Amino acid sequence: MISIIIINYNTFELTCNCITSIYKQTKFIDFEIILVDNASKKENPNDFLIQFPNIILIKSDINIGFSKGNNLGISKAKGEKILLLNSDTLLKNNAIKITSDFLDNHQQVAVVSSSLEYENGKIQHTCQRFPSIKYSLAELFRLQKILGEKKGGELLMGSFFKHNRKAFPDWVWGAFFMFPSILLSELPNQKLADDFFMYEEDMQWCMEFKKLGYKIGFEPKAKIIHLMGKSGAPKHQMMIDNHKVFMKKYYSLTERVLIKWINQLL
Repeated sequence: MISIIIINYNTFELTCNCITSIYKQTKFIDFEIILVDNASKKENPNDFLIQFPNIILIKSDINIGFSKGNNLGISKAKGEKILLLNSDTLLKNNAIKITSDFLDNHQQVAVVSSSLEYENGKIQHTCQRFPSIKYSLAELFRLQKILGEKKGGELLMGSFFKHNRKAFPDWVWGAFFMFPSILLSELPNQKLADDFFMYEEDMQWCMEFKKLGYKIGFEPKAKIIHLMGKSGAPKHQMMIDNHKVFMKKYYSLTERVLIKWINQLL
């Protein structure tokens, strides 16, 4: 069974559309939907139960953010796999079954994500590399042009990768983030890191899994519309601040200085 965790904060219509798409598209696999309401002010969270009586509704008295909200939902989950799904997403196909099968067929993969698209069909660059001297230098010297589109895209990921084939990036976005629940026991504090209220947490989660020796996967056959920006708070400064914390936690001072210096030359 898959436990699907959705965080809602003042996005009643978006969240209802997301849940409707789950019920419409998901076949041949058992699932439960756990909806965590982060103290929404615009609507009564009990209204979700009127439309979707089979979901599990958790109501937080305060807005505890994305990371802690997901951990709250996970604490009630019964599935062998966990899917963290943004409220501003719509399933286009049987993406949950497709990605679950991917994990079954790739035992060294801790996390798998799907193809994410804008409403107009344009691909979002969910496959990313961690900051590193190696990849910064590769981009600085335009190695993607020397290596060609395929190898260069695989090397650098991000906007250089077409997201049209299976891949194993360093990290993927948290909008669609599936992993075996048993792996939580291997993480620090036996839960997903919740250092950040919102933003950069997906990169940190993947870093923690990679440090344990696991891979991160991307399955393009699973297709999701991501209405990017419609469920989140203003993010620019928060992302900058969180990124600084992330870099200080996982990188030496020398690495941080060199990466910053090289990136300034790009």
